[in-house]
Amino acid sequence: MNIKNILWVAAGFISLTLGAIGIVLPLLPTTPLVILAAICFSSGNKKLDEWLSKSRIFGPFIDNYRTGKGISLARKIASIAFLWVGLVTSMIVLQAPTIYFVLTVVGVGVTVHLSMIKTKRV
Repeated sequence: MNIKNILWVAAGFISLTLGAIGIVLPLLPTTPLVILAAICFSSGNKKLDEWLSKSRIFGPFIDNYRTGKGISLARKIASIAFLWVGLVTSMIVLQAPTIYFVLTVVGVGVTVHLSMIKTKRV
């Protein structure tokens, strides 16, 4: 494996780790990070790409993105709700104007991103 592939794989694992954390920490957008991991793995190691695509936990995120199916309205609403509950809680705990600004920008960006993803018909 050459250095370029090693860097792709490392970026994939970092992205996948952050995506996994994002499942329980609403500040991190799980779907885009898992998709980024899939892109990195597909560029760096086909076996890792295949493993991630077949993963019981992350596979559906990748499949829905690659096939253009989108995500369900219920998942969008829950994701946005958990996101903002986490952001507001962080703002209350940290009480710093700079943090308010950063978290608001992150929240708006993630909300817009989630809203723009195709809504899957269930």
